[in-house]
Amino acid sequence: MNLKLIELSTMATIPSHNLLLPKPINQSAHSLSLKTHFPHSTLSTFPARTSPAAATRAMSRTDDASISSRLEHESYGITTAEDIRRRDREAKESNSLRDTWRKIQGEDDWAGLMDPMDPVLRSELIRYGEMAQACYDAFDFDPFSRYCGSCRFTRHKLFDSLGIFDSGYEVARYLYATSNINLPNFFSKSRWSKVWSKNANWMGYVAVSDDEATRSRLGRRDIAIAWRGTVTRLEWIADLKDFLKPVSGNGFRCPDPEVKAESGFLDLYTDKDTACNFSKFSAREQVLTEVKRMVERYGDEEDDLSITVTGHSLGGALAVLSAYDVAEMGMNRTRRGKVIPVTAFTYGGPRVGNIRFKERMVELGVKVLRVVNEHDVVTKSPGLFLNESAPHALMKLAGGLPWCYCHVGEKLPLDHQNSPFLKPSVDPSTAHNLEALLHLLDGYHGKGQRFVLSSGRDPALVNKASDFLKDHFMVPPYWRQDANKGMVRNSEGRWIQPDRIRAEDHHAPDIHHLLSQLHYPS
Repeated sequence: MNLKLIELSTMATIPSHNLLLPKPINQSAHSLSLKTHFPHSTLSTFPARTSPAAATRAMSRTDDASISSRLEHESYGITTAEDIRRRDREAKESNSLRDTWRKIQGEDDWAGLMDPMDPVLRSELIRYGEMAQACYDAFDFDPFSRYCGSCRFTRHKLFDSLGIFDSGYEVARYLYATSNINLPNFFSKSRWSKVWSKNANWMGYVAVSDDEATRSRLGRRDIAIAWRGTVTRLEWIADLKDFLKPVSGNGFRCPDPEVKAESGFLDLYTDKDTACNFSKFSAREQVLTEVKRMVERYGDEEDDLSITVTGHSLGGALAVLSAYDVAEMGMNRTRRGKVIPVTAFTYGGPRVGNIRFKERMVELGVKVLRVVNEHDVVTKSPGLFLNESAPHALMKLAGGLPWCYCHVGEKLPLDHQNSPFLKPSVDPSTAHNLEALLHLLDGYHGKGQRFVLSSGRDPALVNKASDFLKDHFMVPPYWRQDANKGMVRNSEGRWIQPDRIRAEDHHAPDIHHLLSQLHYPS
């Protein structure tokens, strides 16, 4: 029996709406949630808009009437919860991010930081998870929209449009990929005959921490790359070719032909359509040239520099590939030879490559921390039988097989059954939900330790695009909706889809020049 079919047979049929993340209203609950868990400054202080409806405003934070406070009173005792939070605050005060950022970025492979859970690491994991969540919240997945498959906002207004003010990051480039690949269920397409692009989808963005307050809090200037994950049903797993091929075959500058990655991920990252303005250059070319531009601009500054890649689901696979690529191409070295640390924080990500791919990542010094729900089927795919859990000798012996996969980096395992807020049994797509992972992070303090929300991050966000919260909390499922599904009345009183500022293509005057400097094949 085909191994791919065996893997897929473990999954229940999943309704197509389970992973659809509704488009944000102007006062996005996503943005309102961010202010509750970040430290005071930059991306930590995402103030809510001043004019949301009272009902939406009430969901933006926890207080004595919130579901989290009620649960603490009912299940734990408020003193216990306050003691845990006080311990976290004291730990943060004694170990500021500015002083410990290299350890938080994985300098020592997060030794001693995950059990018990370091509060600074937890805060950073939630912060980068929110960066990945922004890709969902800004994505137009509606097939009835002329702009389906694009970002709903221009890059200069991305964070502000999501209600993320004073983020401390400036979006430098949007990332696009072509749909001429073997992952058709991953792409969203409009039903309109005239659309912004027939072959491209918006995939994420490259941003840089650009203000002094942010750099002071982070302890360095940070280049962040965020990748969008799946917004349709989990059937994208079925679209994987499910076989490994050498990364060198897709143009990677890798000296070892035994370093292999899943072919569908490689195609998504490297394919292009020269007839389309948005996929004239591959996602890979867009990433490498933008990182090169930023390293040349900021690499010789007095401030330290870091490169952090984040993504959820299939976006986690792209995060691992792009982090590897940046290091393999030497994009993390300044003109003076200084090495810039490269870190990938992934959420619910699948396996990407074989054991030699993992070993090459270690050789290059790329650090990967995978946040997973133990009940998530995506994190167990591909490679159901031959994977990192098999004996090392067997993995080395079977390393040449096209379906022998190995996870990279370190794993932070979470279990939704430990949260008293969540239903213990859910369908596969709900266990894969990013907002649920961020909720689990917020309450995780170590193996066997009590689940207590550390930042007051609103549990209602879990049901933003799922039905995961226990019913007695009275939070409706899939509650985050766009008013009138985006329809507005024109001057004649008719309901229409409003025009949108033309989506930005990624063509830059110097991109060919930058690629030639990389000795990149045309």
